[in-house]
Order: sequence, then C-alpha cells, then structure tokens
Amino acid sequence: MERKLASIQKIKDIQPIPDADNIEVATVLGWRCVIKKGEFEVGDLCVYFEIDSLIPITSWSIFLEDKDKPGQPVRLRTRKLRKQISQGLVAHINILGDCVTDENKVEGFDVTELLGVEKYEAPIPASLSGRIRGAFPALVYKTDEIRLQSEPELIQEFQGKQVYWSVKMDGTSGTFAHIMNDLPVHVCSRNFSLLMEEGNTYWKMYDQYKMNDVFRDAGEIAIQGEICGEGIQKNRMGIKGQQLFIFNIFDIRAHHYFGLSEMQDFCSTYKLQMVPVEKVEVFNYQTVDELVELATQCKYPNGALGEGYVIRPVINEYSPVLNSMASFKVINNKYLAKHEE
Repeated sequence: MERKLASIQKIKDIQPIPDADNIEVATVLGWRCVIKKGEFEVGDLCVYFEIDSLIPITSWSIFLEDKDKPGQPVRLRTRKLRKQISQGLVAHINILGDCVTDENKVEGFDVTELLGVEKYEAPIPASLSGRIRGAFPALVYKTDEIRLQSEPELIQEFQGKQVYWSVKMDGTSGTFAHIMNDLPVHVCSRNFSLLMEEGNTYWKMYDQYKMNDVFRDAGEIAIQGEICGEGIQKNRMGIKGQQLFIFNIFDIRAHHYFGLSEMQDFCSTYKLQMVPVEKVEVFNYQTVDELVELATQCKYPNGALGEGYVIRPVINEYSPVLNSMASFKVINNKYLAKHEE
C-alpha cells in the first residue's frame, strides 16, 4: 500500500497538555500531534502530514522554514513539546485552496502530489547507491511497511489472528530476485535494480549469502531483507562487517509470500538468517496506544534501543484494509526521540 504523506483527515480527539496554556494534543488517524489551542474542534477536517514528509516552503508553510536553508523543503520529525510526543503536522483545510473540489474534500483523500510533498530519504553512502541497471522488477513488490498509526483499522482486522512479532532492524532494505524470463538476477536497492560492480553492498550480500546457489535450487523467488552493519545507518546494533536479515520470501510464480514456518525452514535450509522473532501469540490488542507503548520495550542484542516491531499473521494473508499483504510496523517513540527521527 502506497503511503499517504499528506491527506485530508478528521480530528478524532483533542486533549489538554499539562502545564501548557497555548497548545493541546489532537488525535488524527492513530497519530498524536500538538496543535495551537482553540484552532480546531473534534470532527473538523484538516490536512495531515505524516512524519518523514518533505514539506515545500510556500505561503502557508513559511513558518516551518529553516533560516539556515531558505527555500529548502523541511522534513517533519518526531518532536516532544511539554513532554508530549508530537508526530506530524495538522494544517487547516483551506491551505488546499482550489486544489480539490468539494466532491474530493473528504476524509482520506490523498493530497500528497497536489501539495508537492515528497518522502524524506536519508543520504545514501556510495557503497549503497551503485549504478542503476533499470527499474525495480515489476513482478516483485517493493518493501514499505505501513505504520499502525496510519491505518488504525488494522487493529480490528487482526483480532483473533495468530501473529508473530519480529524486530524492525535498523539498516537498508535489499531485494534479490530470480525471474526466469528476466535474466540476469535482480539485485535491488529500495527502488532500483543495480548493475553488478565491485564494492557495492547489495552485490556483496548476494555473494556473501551464496544467492546464486539459492536461486539455482529454489527457482523463481524474491528474497527481501534488511542489510545492517558498518557504514549503514550509524550501525546502532554494533554489527561487525555487514549482515542480511530476511523478512520476506516471495514465490514469484505462485504469487505467494511465505508464512513464518515456511520462511524459517527456507532460511535454515539455505543458511540465511531471519530478522529476530520475539514472540508468537493470538492478537487481542485494542488500541494504538497499547501497541505503541509495547514498542518502547524493543532493544537490540547489544542493548541499544530498537526501532520497533513488525507484526504479521503467522500464515500470510491478504489485508482488505491495506489492499496488500497483512502486515504493519509499530515504531519505538523513545528511539525516534533519541535519534531525532
């Protein structure tokens, strides 16, 4: 499911912030966002911008401008105001002007492109960028896990399902795909298939984990994982060298994602390592806040704060809410605050 960075949403709730005279906290979707007191009422439509949105500087957003980088788009980050976590930006619906009609001015309408909003992408080291061979393979889905706060309806959809919690590793995602009629193999960054070249991290992982042998035996599959270690995202897990942690295996011909046990067996057979699985249980959580609080307990093996968890059914299935694979991530707010994300 493609992420809506900017969309028309409804203010679900407004609560006071202790010892704060001029600000209060609004709930939009499953997000909490600090707003000016009295600016909105429960039920109002607004334009909501998610964290990691790059907001272009224009007449309505000039207050966000970084004076050291005049005119440059501004990245929205998690902030803490008066001990209240604030994630995203709530703006008045009138910033849309004539961009949308009354017919489209409805809850859920995506205005990301209309407002020129883009997703922030961290600078890519040379060893990770590589030379582009071509587009990401069309028969394989890109990796972009939805945050629970963006689709809180998932809580109801997951009720009573047996799920597993895996640790959200802090690195860069890679895809390795064998498609019979599209040779040679695809070794991909998040968005592109890359040419083979010495020193490229993605191709290094391909060789390090003997993917050639895996594909020769397993056929048309795509293996997706997080590459972590030295030179990647400040290596917060303290890994020596670089390692690949598998989170998806996709049977291209059958159009089927492996479930948990199938993926564990596959990784065991081919000496690959999965992302750490923390627990398997029946999902019976009721609120976004409950799950967000649990995510603050996430830690990596070296004791560092973990980025959070990914929660999926043990047996892979389709999600009507997402119109894609049933899966979501819950990010650790302590991690975001510490690393100013």
